[in-house]
Amino acid sequence: MPDFDPTAADGLGAFEAPPAVFALPGVVRGDFPVLGRHVNGHPLAYLDSANTSQKPRSVVEEMSDHLLLHNANVARAMHTLGAEASAAFEAGRAKVAAFIGARTEEVVFTKNASEALNLAAHTLGDHLRLGPGDEVVVSVMEHHSNIVPWQLLCQRTGATLRWFDITDDGRLDLAAAEEDSLISERTKVVSLTWVSNVLGTVNPIPELAARAHAVGAIMVVDGSQAVPQMPVDVTTLGADLLAFTSHKMLGPTGLGVLWGRYDLLEELPPFLGGGEMIEVVRMEGSTFARPPARFEAGTPAIAEAVGLGAAVEYLTMVGMERVAAHEQLITAYALQQLQQVEGLRVLGPTEAVDRGGAISFTLTSDDGFDIHPHDVMQILDSRGVAVRGGHHCARPLHQRLGIQASSRASAYLYTTPDEVDRLVEALDHTRTFFSGHSGGKR
Repeated sequence: MPDFDPTAADGLGAFEAPPAVFALPGVVRGDFPVLGRHVNGHPLAYLDSANTSQKPRSVVEEMSDHLLLHNANVARAMHTLGAEASAAFEAGRAKVAAFIGARTEEVVFTKNASEALNLAAHTLGDHLRLGPGDEVVVSVMEHHSNIVPWQLLCQRTGATLRWFDITDDGRLDLAAAEEDSLISERTKVVSLTWVSNVLGTVNPIPELAARAHAVGAIMVVDGSQAVPQMPVDVTTLGADLLAFTSHKMLGPTGLGVLWGRYDLLEELPPFLGGGEMIEVVRMEGSTFARPPARFEAGTPAIAEAVGLGAAVEYLTMVGMERVAAHEQLITAYALQQLQQVEGLRVLGPTEAVDRGGAISFTLTSDDGFDIHPHDVMQILDSRGVAVRGGHHCARPLHQRLGIQASSRASAYLYTTPDEVDRLVEALDHTRTFFSGHSGGKR
């Protein structure tokens, strides 16, 4: 491993990394059987955790035990298995609530973070009675899941969608927003990502929430890339609603979370209609259950809630301060090593200050050939290195950066410096390969 100065790494800006933080992967990797695989004849280097994280054995075993021995529907079956299933499902909710410092009744289970954000957009539109003259504020760095629901809401209501631009170094352009009065008395909702899934930028959510609240606006936060990486306390974040997803934080797919202040959730109308979200149904009309049941129509993802509960137990056992410390140091190391690769351009902050673990980049060959991210992904995969290539569900951001797509490497608590070194070696190989096949600059 090349020389690395850990004292130069400021990471997420909130934690000091202990000297032995690189020891964390050695402690946890044995819990993730997939990390022992070989792919295309090479040991797997999984660097796509911003897309979906790997799952520890304890999560899989907890879900398996539930499905094999306690499987039943929740809230409806009064027999023993039904009671066990209901208890397990609600225990998952309670574990998630404790993990983010929330009340249990403030945790709504959804299909994923996208559904959570759609729920927020749809119900807030009705609750706030949005119309012409009202404004919703997002940013150009948002995931599509935090753009499209608000576009649909504005199309439906006649409200106007406005957005933060970014600076050249990939931060929200707060100065330009202030100059343009982006957040004003017309603003009804501000919805922003906490950590960019492309740039890695950590946005100052408490500060922005204070600005939103000063004009009476609701603050919605997409925490999909933040909740897995750092300790979260919703009582100090400043958000009114927070969305995140299970599969990026060691849990199963098919389950998301919407946290909301209970007084706000009580005021929001239902999103979907069906079983268990009702109080009384008559042909003439219906009344609805209190949160969170009001927002959980139909049979929920029961085993998945059990799995997410096991995932947050695992993260709690490891310690989120330790996870954040490792994330900041491995990100600093990766940024340092990647910037040694000729022809590689990092998108977003190039130092690990107020920065998450997703590192997106473009790559050119020796003769100036722009190597497409899909080609980068394929060549790296041939050497056992898994990254993502594309626009990462953030096409407006890529358009703002003047590119169509990028490659992205992302670490997590199990990522080692050796895997970063293998990424760098594979990128050098990719440049060599295309320098011999490019036929000139395109």
